[in-house]
Amino acid sequence: MVPADSHLPRPASSPAPAPTSSPAPAPPRALSFDRAAAQYAAARPGYPPALFDAVEELAHRPLRGARTIDVGAGTGISTRLLHERGALVTAVEPGAGMAEELHRSHPALPVVRGDGNRLPLAASSADLITYAQSWHWTDRTLATAEALRVLCPGGALALWWNVSDHSVPWIDEQDARLRRFFGAGDSAHGSPVRSRDLPSGLDFTHRRLPWTRRVPLDTHLANLGSHSAFLVLGAEPTRRFLAEERARLAELFPDGTVEESYAVDLSVAVSPGAPLLPTP
Repeated sequence: MVPADSHLPRPASSPAPAPTSSPAPAPPRALSFDRAAAQYAAARPGYPPALFDAVEELAHRPLRGARTIDVGAGTGISTRLLHERGALVTAVEPGAGMAEELHRSHPALPVVRGDGNRLPLAASSADLITYAQSWHWTDRTLATAEALRVLCPGGALALWWNVSDHSVPWIDEQDARLRRFFGAGDSAHGSPVRSRDLPSGLDFTHRRLPWTRRVPLDTHLANLGSHSAFLVLGAEPTRRFLAEERARLAELFPDGTVEESYAVDLSVAVSPGAPLLPTP
């Protein structure tokens, strides 16, 4: 059975947790999302279908029926989409507030408290481990070892990030304002993955998948405000910045609808062992 702090019984086909299941401490900034879980769930972008097509191609297996662990699942944005593609997915999330929001929004999806540095799962129990917007919160060495422990031979590790498309002028200008505001190069737009941030000792294949979404201005601003750089800053400076941003964008998008442009940076590696059958 799953650990006591899991919300749901584990289906028979999903991975069994390891005996030691207490979540390891997460960085304080990583847990800042707990205070804005509902905002995060409502405003953060999802992922395009092309992402999951690419995961299947690079993992050399279909998602349908794949025993999948979505680590750092947050409010379940990627967990839900993996489930809809037929994956037998279990969410792993360190934050109490985020895990509760995931369970509230998607009560049929199993969620276990834990993080990538110490996965509460048995060895060789997963066909696929995914990190959507969350690998950078791990200790790379610990999380790599844990992924290789939990993956079956020939299983795949997939990491991806939504990154704002700075080739779009208004997005590039907004990014410059964010970096001036935060200093030290921080932003709320995401950053392209760097090779030194990926797990060492694995052979990754990379894809970059552009996509867009159209959202109300309020949703765009709530999305910005749900990033950790704002969540650790405090309410009043965040309110001032977003009010100024609202005024600028209201002139640029007079109908109140913002077209956000992204590229998903995807990296997939197959663990050593017997190769899986190619996707039909």
